Amino acid sequence: MKFDALRPFDPTVLSRVLEAASRHGERGIVVFDLDSTLFDNRPRQARILREFGEARRIPELASSILEHWTSSWRVRDAMIAAGLEPDRAEALLADFEAFWRPRFFSSEYCLEDTPLPGAVDFVREVHETGARIVYCTGRNEGMRAGTVRSLQLWGFPAPPAERIQLWMKAAQEIPDDDYKRDIRAALAAAGTVVALFDNEPTHINGYHEGFPEALAVHVATDHSGRPVEVLPTIPAIPDFLFREAAARIADR
Repeated sequence: MKFDALRPFDPTVLSRVLEAASRHGERGIVVFDLDSTLFDNRPRQARILREFGEARRIPELASSILEHWTSSWRVRDAMIAAGLEPDRAEALLADFEAFWRPRFFSSEYCLEDTPLPGAVDFVREVHETGARIVYCTGRNEGMRAGTVRSLQLWGFPAPPAERIQLWMKAAQEIPDDDYKRDIRAALAAAGTVVALFDNEPTHINGYHEGFPEALAVHVATDHSGRPVEVLPTIPAIPDFLFREAAARIADR
């Protein structure tokens, strides 16, 4: 996955999240987004692009591989990496969008996702502190079964386990920005929010402003591409193994 961060990564923030979660115990809440935060969506995207290539008899796309996706969201780049000329890739975008949407936003296809490095172990560590975990995702309720199954298959703490909740949009048509903004009141009412993780700059900025006492952490993978900068006071990580890599460097 292509990481995109303009600020230095913070090697201490994951340890600080665990410390804060331990202090608050069951009253504490740690919030995780899913797509491009805990999960890499490129396998889902690559499968859909291959199926599109098969359906449209475009051999370059039917042979698309994970490495063609330097971002989870820029399908034009993936098409070009697979061997299409830029003009042809551009001409296919509207057709691909119509093919992609019902598949990407489905329970079946979200089972293709794979965890970010270290994500499973870190979420388990958070759960072991006694804190509650809220997966707060822009996925819609129609994807609940596949999302729970995916969490379970990879070994994440998952519903119906104790102190685990999965919050999803009622309908896909609800804009993610509106949902993530409106959910803050429910999070505040549910307990003490001690940390929040999200890849989307708009969402992590909103979390930081809504919960100034919590640790809002930017997972600097990919995002929607809108020209929004993450607030400079928000720490960033490239994945959930970064603290281990930083520790190894410090010990040298």
